[in-house]
Amino acid sequence: MKNQLLATALSVSALVAMGQNEKNVDSKITDVTVFLNKAQVTREVKTRIEPGRVNLVVRGLTSQLDPESIQVTGKGSFIILGISHQQNYLSELNMPKSLKALKDSVEQLQKQLQLEQSQKEILSKEEQMLLSNQKIGGTTQNLTVAELKAMADFYRSRLGDIVTSRMKQDDKIKKINERIAKLNNQINSQNEMYGRNTSEIVVSISAEAATSVDLDVNYVVANAGWYPIYDVRAMNTKSPLQLSYKANVFQSTGEEWKSVKLKLSTANPNQSGLKPELSSWYLDFYQPIAYGLERRKYKSTGAVSRAANMDEKEEMVSMAAPAAESVADYVSTIQTTLNTEFDISLPYSVLSASKPTTVDIRNYEMKSDYTYSVAPKLDNDAFLLARATGWEEFNLLPGEANIFFEGTFVGKSFIDPNNIKDTLSVSLGRDKRIVVKREKLKDLTSRSFMGSNKKESYAYEISIRNTKGESIKVIVEDQIPVSQNTQIEVSVQDIAGAKFNKNIGKLVWEMELKPSETRKVIYKFEVKYPKDRQINGL
Repeated sequence: MKNQLLATALSVSALVAMGQNEKNVDSKITDVTVFLNKAQVTREVKTRIEPGRVNLVVRGLTSQLDPESIQVTGKGSFIILGISHQQNYLSELNMPKSLKALKDSVEQLQKQLQLEQSQKEILSKEEQMLLSNQKIGGTTQNLTVAELKAMADFYRSRLGDIVTSRMKQDDKIKKINERIAKLNNQINSQNEMYGRNTSEIVVSISAEAATSVDLDVNYVVANAGWYPIYDVRAMNTKSPLQLSYKANVFQSTGEEWKSVKLKLSTANPNQSGLKPELSSWYLDFYQPIAYGLERRKYKSTGAVSRAANMDEKEEMVSMAAPAAESVADYVSTIQTTLNTEFDISLPYSVLSASKPTTVDIRNYEMKSDYTYSVAPKLDNDAFLLARATGWEEFNLLPGEANIFFEGTFVGKSFIDPNNIKDTLSVSLGRDKRIVVKREKLKDLTSRSFMGSNKKESYAYEISIRNTKGESIKVIVEDQIPVSQNTQIEVSVQDIAGAKFNKNIGKLVWEMELKPSETRKVIYKFEVKYPKDRQINGL
């Protein structure tokens, strides 16, 4: 019994001593490296310790951090003995001022709501009191007509005032409730991020003398990342194409990245870096498997891509005023062995929110050739294309692009460097001043029979007119059908000098039109097939 009491006393003493050697320290986020998925956060810890062993507790961290990714380095006359991570379910993340202001507003409105409801209740009780005392005088008391009229006027006036006042109270209560509902919706959208528990990193340190401690704590967090978005601008058909490379940075960790040194990396920690190993490739005869009548239903899930809806505004700046700088002017590109990093030298803030924060990465200028493209079989309008070269050196990633021409937003496109060859083509919109027409020539279209076969001849004319005051380059596309059956023979009669791809039947004409010039091309082909058969798609 004495031994048990002694052991208990020693344990309590050890716990007390440990509690005395535990020190809570504050930290500040200084650097963040954002990957395509996840982010690495660096916190700075500065404190002073006494001689001996102490556990420094870095508090108020997101619960989304990966404990296996924690790294701690330090400067000073001390030894880092160990690192541990623990969840704190008693403490929530620090509430930002904006969210606290919303909650304070709701609290004030609720007090005002209670006051208005009390005023309404007073009016209702007054009405009940008046209605319960409608008898005038006793049963044997006779009142004059003037007295009756005066009492009736009093009841009518006061009850009318009560009804009017109560309606006003109802209107006030309704507006207050609507305001509270809107504020609660705003609060709920942020509570998901800030209502979580926190976590803590405990760093065990030993020092022989009192000393200052300077620590860098690194860890990787989930619910963060970035994806590219582009602005492609063409001032006119004689200027180079301007490409603004941007990043939509998102994070919902609950931590505020305020005025941090931000770095964007094309690395993806979710992708395995292990080399794949080939297994044996076996061949065998096919053995059919008999399945039962019961069918199993499988539900597939796909990753939802964030999209960032952006309202674009064009601001006209005087030619005399200098152009405003952007964050892109303070970004340096670092090409590492495996990835590309964009280092932003200006302090940047990315708040924990459901919507991404747009960061300008770089602005590029690409030599471009402007031409018009028409496919009159599908659309009679001509589309202006900017064909840019030299984009390979910009380390682009697949992403959505906003297209601007002559300062006007014309639409959206998608840039996929994996499917672009030498030239990056961007459609800048329709130009109604290029008049295009495609029609079948009836005089050259015929149908005849040759034994058991039927032969049909077709001829189409495409006309292009340039009503602009300058010369233009035009690419015209059309097609000739391709047979997928040996009994169907397609023969080309005339392609009017077009480039012809026999495999897909595509015709391409490249021409230059002067102002007010009209050009026409006529192409012909024949189709022969059994007369007792019908052809789909002709």
